[in-house]
Parts: sequence; C-alpha cells; structure tokens
Amino acid sequence: MNNPLKSLLISTVLTSAFFSTGVIAQTASPAAVKETAAITADNALLLTVFLRHDQSRSLSELRAQLHKQDFFKSFPPPGIEVVSWNITMGIGHIIVLRLPASKLVALNMALESTAWGPYKTEFFPSYDYRDIFQGLQKKAQESN
Repeated sequence: MNNPLKSLLISTVLTSAFFSTGVIAQTASPAAVKETAAITADNALLLTVFLRHDQSRSLSELRAQLHKQDFFKSFPPPGIEVVSWNITMGIGHIIVLRLPASKLVALNMALESTAWGPYKTEFFPSYDYRDIFQGLQKKAQESN
C-alpha cells in the first residue's frame, strides 16, 4: 500500500474503531449527511461488515423487525456500493462495501438505526488483494 491517502484513510478508520468510546450521540440522520463526490481510487475504502444473526429468535421474527426498522429501504445508503453479499452458515451476512470515507458516518448510522436488534455488527477495513496475489503468482511462475 504505497498510496499515502489510502494509508491515512485506513489508519483513521482503525484509530476510530479502537479509541471510540461510543458516548457521543449522533444526531444527524443519514439523509442529512453531506453528499460528496463519487467513489474514486483515491477516496474509496473497502469495509467488510458482519451481521451476526440473533440465534435466539426465529427468522420470521428477525425479518419482521428488519421491516419495522426500514432496513431494506435504508441499507446501504446512497453512494455506497455492495461489492459482495454472502450468507455464511453459523455467522450470518458477510457484506463487502466500497465507499468514500465521507460516507462512513451515513453507513454507521444506517446500521445503528436499522440493523441493531436482529444483528450484532462487526466491521473490518479491508483491501482487494487479488491483483497483488496474481502479480506475485505470475512472478513466481516466471522464475521457474
């Protein structure tokens, strides 16, 4: 990761995740968050979101609460791209999102207001390793 902006974005997200106390209330709704430019290579980050099912409740109960909380209308917020969305047995939903750093607040607020209850949430900043791996693999094959 040679790009200083990407390094800064990832370190900011990680620092926020580790040092946030959670005592500051967020008052703006996702719609009130300032709109920004489209996702570009210079401002995008990948975020892997785990939505772990509340296994003490039935699927119909969980879906009813998600509908009541407008999860299906609100997630993901505008300007956030779903890269992949998988169900993993024993875990729940594993969603990879691409978003500009400026949309992180809107994403967090959408999940807090619509997903909490049916799911326990976990977030992991990530990056696409495929091109790096393929380059290393090609280099290794060429050296044989």
